Amino acid sequence: MNAGTLSAIIKGTRPIAMAQLDLITKGMKLEEGHFYEIYGAECFVESAPHWRRLEPFLQRCAELDKLECIQRVIQQVTDDRSYISELFEMAEGMLERGQKKAARMLYECVAECEKYQHSERLALCQYRIFTLSLGQDQHENLRAAVHFEPYINRLDEERQLDAIKDLANTYLALRYWDKLFSLSDELDQKTKILQSYTKKITDKSNRLTAYPLFVYRAYSNLLKSSACERQGKYAEALHYTEIYGDLMKISEPDEEDQIYIDKFAGWTEANTYLYRLMMGDLNILPAYINFIENNETELLPAMINILEAANKFDNNIDDILYMYNARINSEITQLKGYTEQVNSDMYITFLLERTIYHLNRKQYTEGFKQLVYCLKESVKLNNQTDIIRCVALYEKYRNIATADIEYQYKLIIMEVQNYYDKKENPIFNLA
Repeated sequence: MNAGTLSAIIKGTRPIAMAQLDLITKGMKLEEGHFYEIYGAECFVESAPHWRRLEPFLQRCAELDKLECIQRVIQQVTDDRSYISELFEMAEGMLERGQKKAARMLYECVAECEKYQHSERLALCQYRIFTLSLGQDQHENLRAAVHFEPYINRLDEERQLDAIKDLANTYLALRYWDKLFSLSDELDQKTKILQSYTKKITDKSNRLTAYPLFVYRAYSNLLKSSACERQGKYAEALHYTEIYGDLMKISEPDEEDQIYIDKFAGWTEANTYLYRLMMGDLNILPAYINFIENNETELLPAMINILEAANKFDNNIDDILYMYNARINSEITQLKGYTEQVNSDMYITFLLERTIYHLNRKQYTEGFKQLVYCLKESVKLNNQTDIIRCVALYEKYRNIATADIEYQYKLIIMEVQNYYDKKENPIFNLA
């Protein structure tokens, strides 16, 4: 650093820039960002902030994951609403670079400043906050979904499609089937409206949607079929499957279109096997197994379906479980084509159906092993529905449980009880 510049900084006649602060810190052999807390307080909290100095400070804090410094400074910045646009654009850049925690802080700051505005920017902030809030805790995912939903119609018409899709996926993982169907229908209708006056536009370079428009209509019907399936309405599910299969018949598809045409073709075939199987056509099982062999990404959902059919029709599938057991356990973290929340929910569903299968067939050692594992995973996700189902299954077979299984079960339930005691909302009483 220039000696004159350093002298002026020490005398206080020249403000210190971020790059200069980093050089001084490096020269003192201190860790990066060592002085950021003091710098933030002096430059942005105790004095009026200037964007030319604030922007690099927030960016460097994001790079070094100094989130407390960001939080303290942006709380002060909210008093000056002239920086709201800049903060929003910075949040978008951070999100694009993968700095999700820092981006969420900025989105929340902008949303708080504009909470009384009926603006698209507020709605977009809430959308970003919603997607960044989704995680393993299904209770928190539900809270995020309920909070975000009123803002959907304030978004641009194209962005609404992705927002509804993401919200529908969340309710799919939460198993709110009526809500899932309603949102899917809304997605279908909004896509048709958008297609009606953009059908002549072939340039995709300026689109706001993540996918071509025809994909949203097909996906909405895929979600409808899933909602019907989970309610046991297999004939209706098959009807919606035929619809999205027909929607994939696109004339002169480009390279991107073909990717989704192939993807939906796979789902159409898989779900046709599924619904016929669940309607009692067990002769379809060999063709379904052959499909799994050629489509490994469908292994877990297919195994759930085969287990459900086996439990429903008392069909022996021990050889199928043995064949795919190792692959399911090794590939569960690498599933593609589904959101993290849906993957986790599917895995627990698989464990639960497998537990029921073994217990029904009096294979108690394996059944209780799967039950304990399923309960642990349900607790990890705070999935109250599956926790209760696991407890109900255990109580049904309690008299057969070994002392070791009973001990493991009590430990898990004590963990659940302690969690809900802290929440002042106990759901179990072991007394």
